[in-house]
Amino acid sequence: MVFSSLLFLFLYLPLTLLIYYAVPRKFRNLFLFFANLVFYGWGEPVFVLIMIFSTVSDYVHGYLIDKYRSRKRLAKGLVASAVIINLGLLGFFKYANFFVDLLKQIPLFSTLSAPLIPLPIGISFYTFQTMSYSIDVYRGEASVQRNIITFGTYVALFPQLIAGPIVRYRDVAEQLEHRRETLRQFSQGVRLFLVGLSKKVLIANQMGILWDKLRADAAQNGLLGSWVGILAFSLQIYFDFSGYSDMARGLGNMLGFEFLKNFDYPYLSKSITEFWRRWHISLGTWFREYVYIPLGGNRKGLPRTVLNLLIVWFLTGLWHGASWNYVLWGLYFGVILILEKVFLLKFLKKLPAFFQHAYALFLILIGWVIFYFESIPDMLAYFSTLFSFQGGLLGGDSGAVIASYLPLLAAGVFACLPVARNLLKKWSARRGFWISETALCAVSLLLCTATLVNQSYNPFLYFRF
Repeated sequence: MVFSSLLFLFLYLPLTLLIYYAVPRKFRNLFLFFANLVFYGWGEPVFVLIMIFSTVSDYVHGYLIDKYRSRKRLAKGLVASAVIINLGLLGFFKYANFFVDLLKQIPLFSTLSAPLIPLPIGISFYTFQTMSYSIDVYRGEASVQRNIITFGTYVALFPQLIAGPIVRYRDVAEQLEHRRETLRQFSQGVRLFLVGLSKKVLIANQMGILWDKLRADAAQNGLLGSWVGILAFSLQIYFDFSGYSDMARGLGNMLGFEFLKNFDYPYLSKSITEFWRRWHISLGTWFREYVYIPLGGNRKGLPRTVLNLLIVWFLTGLWHGASWNYVLWGLYFGVILILEKVFLLKFLKKLPAFFQHAYALFLILIGWVIFYFESIPDMLAYFSTLFSFQGGLLGGDSGAVIASYLPLLAAGVFACLPVARNLLKKWSARRGFWISETALCAVSLLLCTATLVNQSYNPFLYFRF
C-alpha cells in the first residue's frame, strides 16, 4: 500500500495530469476514461471487466429508458432491470458469503461452504452512482448521455472511484462535457489534495497505530485507557475517510471538476441528527433521494415514518459491510434518530450547548465500538472495559502509550474544529499570503512523503466498503 501510494503520488498522478493537459480538449474524456481503467486495474486487472460491464449495462438502460419514456410500463421495467443488475453485482461480490452463512443456520443447508469471492474495490460507491443515473433519467432529473466514453468517464472517474464521495450523474453532467479548467481551480485542487493527504498520513495513520496498541490490551488499559482508545479510532476513521474525500475533491479540481463536500466537521454536532447531516453527506443524500423519499418519507404518518427510517438505517448499516455488527450499527443510529425526531430534539435544545455536544459525542463513540468489532463477543468485551474499573483508571502500559501520543491526539482534536480553516480564510486576504501557503504545501508534501517512506502502516479503511 505504501509503495502504491508513492507510485501514485510521483508517477501516475503527474503523468496523468501532464498528458491530460497536453491532449486537445475534445479528447480529454477519452484519455481520462482509459487512465481511470489503468488506475482501477492497477491491483486487480480482472475487476476492470466488472466495471466495464456495469458501465455498458447502465449506459444501455439509460438510453432505452429515455427512448421509451412514453411507454410507462416498459420504462419502469427498464429501471427495475437496471436496479436489479446493479444490486445483483453488489450482492454477489459483497454479500454472497454473508447469505451463505445465514443459510448454513438451516439444517438443510448446513453443509454449504462459503465461496471465496474477492471484493472489487469501490464497488459500493460506483454501483450506487450508476444506479442513480438510470433512476434520474427515468425521473427526468438528468438528461440521457449518448456518448458511452463520456458516461464511462463518469463511472470510472479515478479521483473518487475507490472511496467516494458518491457523485450523482446529474451533479456533474454539465462538467463532463463543458468544464473549463482554470489555474485558480487547479491550485485550489492542489491545496485541497494536500490537506486530505495530511489528514490521512499525518493524523489518521498515527491514530490507527495508537488504537491498535490500546485495543491489543484493552482489559488492562483501565477505564480512561479504553475511552482514549475508541477516541483514537474515531479520529482515525474520520481523518481516513474525510482525508480521502478531500483528496478526491482536490484531484477533481485539478481536472476541472467540482465535487460536493462530503464532511462538514461532524464531531461538532449537538445531536445525532446533526451528525448525520455532517458525516458522509453523499451517502445520506443518496439514501434520502432513492430510498427514504420513494418509501414515503415522513408523508404517511408517524408509524410509516418510523418504518421507513428503520429500513433506511438497516440498509445504511448493511451497505458498510456484510456483517451483523454493521447492521446493528445502522439500526443503533436509526433508533436514536427516531427518538430525536419524536421528542428528544426538543428536549436537547433546552440544554446548554456543552451538554448537547457531550450527548452527541458519547453516542458517536459508542457507535464506533459497534462499527469496529465484527465479533459480537469482542464488542461486548470492549464495552465492559468502557464502563468498569477492572483495570483501574489507567492500567498496564496505557498511560505511557497515551502520553507519547498526546501531541498527536491534541492535533487530531484541533483538526476536527474549523479554527484553522477560519484563520486561513482571514490571512488569505493579506499581501504575500501565497508565499506562506506555497511553503506550507511544500512542507506538508515533504512530511507526508517522509512518513510514507518510513512507515509501513497505511490502510484506507473505506476501501473495503
